[in-house]
Amino acid sequence: MNVLLISADQWRADCLGCEAGLPVRTPAIDAFAGDAVRFRRHFAQATPCGPSRASLLTGLYAFNHRSIGNGTPLDARHLTLAQIARRHGMRPLLFGYSDTSIDPRSVPAGDPRLLTYEGVAPGFEPACMLLEDGEPWLEHLAERGYGRLTVDEVYATPLGAPALFAGEDSETAFLTDRFLDFLDRPGSDPWFAHLSYIKPHPPWVAAAPYNSMYERSGLPGPRRAPTIADEAARHPYLAWLLDQKFSGWMGRTFDRPAALDEAVVAELRAVYLGLVSELDHQLGRVLQALARTGLLERTLVLLTADHGEMLGDHWLLGKNGFWPEAFHVPLIVRHPTRQRPGHVVDAFSEHVDLMPTILGALGLPIPRQCDGHDLSEFLTGQNPANWRRAAVYEHDFRDLEHGRHRQLAGVDDNAACLVARRSADRLYVQFAGLEAGCWGEAAGGGRTPQTDPAVLLDEAQALLRHRLTKAERRLTGCLLTPEGVLGGYDPL
Repeated sequence: MNVLLISADQWRADCLGCEAGLPVRTPAIDAFAGDAVRFRRHFAQATPCGPSRASLLTGLYAFNHRSIGNGTPLDARHLTLAQIARRHGMRPLLFGYSDTSIDPRSVPAGDPRLLTYEGVAPGFEPACMLLEDGEPWLEHLAERGYGRLTVDEVYATPLGAPALFAGEDSETAFLTDRFLDFLDRPGSDPWFAHLSYIKPHPPWVAAAPYNSMYERSGLPGPRRAPTIADEAARHPYLAWLLDQKFSGWMGRTFDRPAALDEAVVAELRAVYLGLVSELDHQLGRVLQALARTGLLERTLVLLTADHGEMLGDHWLLGKNGFWPEAFHVPLIVRHPTRQRPGHVVDAFSEHVDLMPTILGALGLPIPRQCDGHDLSEFLTGQNPANWRRAAVYEHDFRDLEHGRHRQLAGVDDNAACLVARRSADRLYVQFAGLEAGCWGEAAGGGRTPQTDPAVLLDEAQALLRHRLTKAERRLTGCLLTPEGVLGGYDPL
C-alpha cells in the first residue's frame, strides 16, 4: 500500500465546505470527505510550525519531544515516521518542507543545517524542496516570463488585489505539478510521500479569481470581545500578546492587533478563503490523478494541516496563544480497503495519532515512543473503548532572540509556556509562570470565564493525569532481571 500524507499550513478546521463554519467552497475536498472518514475534532499538538510537525512526524507530545519552537532542535533519538518506514524498505519522499531543526550533536560544527530551522525531517528524501526563499518556484516564474523576483517582490501586491502571477503559476500549483510529475514517472510501488503545502499561510496574496471569490460584506465577523482592551482583560498573557507587533509580512501589512478593525478582518478573511479554495482546486487535481491511474485504491491518503489560524478572532492573527482556532485543524483519512465512506467522527483526535495510524495501516509495529493511538477502528465506524475525552496542546512563547517574554512578571525562559485542555464544553489553560485560565464553550460560540475552584481543580487534575500517563516510556516497560530482560523497549 502507498502512503500520501498531505498537509496545508495554517488551515483551520472551520474553513472546509462540509463543515458548518466559515462560508468557503471546497467541492473537491468535500467529495473526498464523502468517500473517506472525517474527524471533526482533530487538534494539532503545538504551535508554531516546527513543533507541530515534530509531533505529527514522531507521534510525540511537545513535552516529550521538546522541539518547542521554530529552530529548536529535534532530538536525534526521536525516530520519525519516515525513518521507520525507511527501515522497512520504503523510500519516503518530501514535496515541500518539514521545518525540522537538526540536532546539533549529530552533525559537525559548521554544517549549514545549523543555520536554519527549515531542515528536512530525518528519513525523508527531498523530491521538491520549497522553502521560504521559494527558489525553485521563483525559477519557474522567471522561465514563465515574470522576471527574476524575490519572494517579497512576488508577494508585494496590496491586500485583496490579484497576485502578479496567474493561478496556474502559484506556489500551490507549482508544488502540485511537481507531485503529479512524480506520479507520471515509472517507479517503485509502493511509495510513501509527504505533500506539504505552504498555503493558506501568509502572505495572503491570491491569484485571480481567488482574490475576489468571496464577497467581503457576506463574511461573518470575528469572534472576539467588543474592544481590544476588553479582550486583553481576559488574562495577563493576552494583554501582553495583544500589545505585540505582528512579524514578517503580517507586520508590514497589519502592524499590530489594534489595527484589525471589522473591514480589515473581512478583507483578510476573503483572501484567506480564496487561498483555501485554490488549495481545494489543486488537491482535486491530485485526487483525480490518483483515481485515474488506479492508485487511489491502493493508497492510504491523509489530509490535515500543521495548525490553525486566528483570522482576527480574539483580535489575533497567526497561531500564537491558546485559543482553539490556532490548534483545531481538518483531518480526513481514506483507507483503500478498511473504512466506512462518509463517516464523521466526533471523538477527539490529535496529531500524535497519525504516526501509529499510518504504521498500523502498513502492518508495521508501532513503537512505544508514540503518545497517540491508531485511528483505524474509527475508520470502520467503531468507537474504541476508553478513548480520550479532550484534546491537549501546547505553546511555548519564550523569545530567545529578543527576550520579550520577560516583560511578563514571573515568566523566565523556562516558565514561558502553556498547556491547554480542550474538552467538549471547556477550555482550560495552565501556565508555568502565570495564573491558569478556564472558559466555558457555549453552543453559540461564546466563551465565558469559569472561576469555580472545583472546576479549576478538576481540569488541573485531568491535565496532571494526562502528563503522568504520557511521560516518556521507551524503557519504562522493560526490566533487567537475573532471568533476563522482561517486557519490551524501542530499539535504537
